[in-house]
Order: sequence, then C-alpha cells, then structure tokens
Amino acid sequence: MEYNTQRPHLALPEYGRNVQNMIAFAMELPSKKERNAAAQAIIEVMGQLNPHLRDVEDFKHKLWTHLFIMSDFQLDVDSPYEIPTKESLEEKPQLIKYPSGKITYGHYGKYTEEIIQKISKMDNESDREFYKEVIANFMKKQFLTYNNNTVENHVIANQLRELSKGVLSLEDPDSLQQTNQLLKSMGLSQNNNNNKKVHKNQKKKFKKKI
Repeated sequence: MEYNTQRPHLALPEYGRNVQNMIAFAMELPSKKERNAAAQAIIEVMGQLNPHLRDVEDFKHKLWTHLFIMSDFQLDVDSPYEIPTKESLEEKPQLIKYPSGKITYGHYGKYTEEIIQKISKMDNESDREFYKEVIANFMKKQFLTYNNNTVENHVIANQLRELSKGVLSLEDPDSLQQTNQLLKSMGLSQNNNNNKKVHKNQKKKFKKKI
C-alpha cells in the first residue's frame, strides 16, 4: 500500500492529487500545442472542483496562477495572463505605517477632528457658520452612540470650541437637534435594553461615513 506521506508534495491540496498528476503529465508533453490544450482542459477541471472561485473577481486569472504554482512554475504554456514568478508570490507585502497622533476624544475619532480643523479655516463666514451647525449635530450623534441616555448641549458646544481652538463657538447650544430625534434617526430609543447591540452597528456606519 502506498501512503500519502510517500507521494510527492501537493502544492495546493484543495485540488487533489488527480489534478496534480494531470499537470505533471502536461509538463511531459513534447509540443507546446499539446501542452496548451492540456492546460486549458486542466483549468476547466480546476474551475469545476472549486465553483466558489466563480464568485471571486477575475477567477480565471486565479486558476491560472494556481496552475503555475502546482507546476512549480515549470509548465511551459501560453497563458492569457502574465505568468507569475515564484519570487513575486513569495515577496512579503510592505508594512503599512500605523497612523500616529493623539485623539482628544475617542468617540469622535481622528477624522471628525480633521473636519473641524478644515471648517475652522474656511474663509467664507456663512459657510463656516453652516458647517459649524452640521458638525455640532454630528458630534452629538456620535456622542450618543456611546451614551444613548442623554448628552447636554453645552458639553457638545464646549468640546467643539476646544477642538477648533476657540474658532467655532455655538451661540445657542440649545439650537442643536433634540436628543430623542437623533436617537430615533439612529434606530435607538432612550432606556432601551437592546441599544447596546445597535450601538456597535451605528459606530461602524459612522466610521464609514467619515
């Protein structure tokens, strides 16, 4: 009896040993025409064995890449895509620099603070006044995703003034939207036991918006 441990290594086990053997056979074909025909047939089989790949964008390209991987990049055929190299697939991705910088209030996030700075620098006073009201109501909405019970309007006004370094000041904090209206627009209500779960969903939505 022959054990799998005694057989050649499978580069991509999800395709099975039969596909690996088909690729090995194709590599031994003498003419490129024959190898091309065999490669096309193998690609069709690979697609049938992994129908979930059809949901992946450019799945045919992925199948051809897998074909070359399983041949250890030794299969000499004409590919409809750029033939990858072993080195390119083994290359480690560059490290993404983690954003640095202190966030004054975590529930507002970095982008809200950046928006406030941009509003503060607007030359047009009417535009600055308009966006000041918009960002203040948005801050109140963000605050309520962390504490849905209530928030005092003067707290929002003070924090807006702080984040804008005194440039944006609400003359009438009570002009902000009512808390119950904001909660309703967010699908929340005061003193609702199910709010905690909804908070998390709202937090994700707000992060995407900003």
